[in-house]
Amino acid sequence: MRGSYRRRLVQGPPRINQFKPSGIPARALQSIVLTIDEYEGIRLADYQGLDHSDAAEQMGISRPTFSRLIEKARNKVAQALIEGMTLTIAGGNFDFVQNLYRCEDCGDTSPQPLGKELAECPECGSGNIIDLGRRHQHRGRGKNKI
Repeated sequence: MRGSYRRRLVQGPPRINQFKPSGIPARALQSIVLTIDEYEGIRLADYQGLDHSDAAEQMGISRPTFSRLIEKARNKVAQALIEGMTLTIAGGNFDFVQNLYRCEDCGDTSPQPLGKELAECPECGSGNIIDLGRRHQHRGRGKNKI
């Protein structure tokens, strides 16, 4: 019997939540889901170049758990690339460390502490702001901290 499933710490929501091959309608493609905690594993290990121990510590999980998570994530990304699938980033068992807002007018993204809402873009002053963390709120038991 497994122990309790530990929620993984994720620095912030992804800026983009879906990738697909160009020139093919989405309805004609199969889809694969990369969870937000798997996305964070790829960000830490492959984008930032952290070793598994340091990445696991940042996510609040054990090194063996991180190694399983990153292996599964890399397999999903490879499958999407090789088979020409839509890759959607959604779901998972995580808590955000901070939130991220995007201005729909100038495209600027602004990280913010949890609980602090952004009313206008610090770059252009627009009020046309999207809360990127809200689209990833957990809809099952409990809620992600955003």
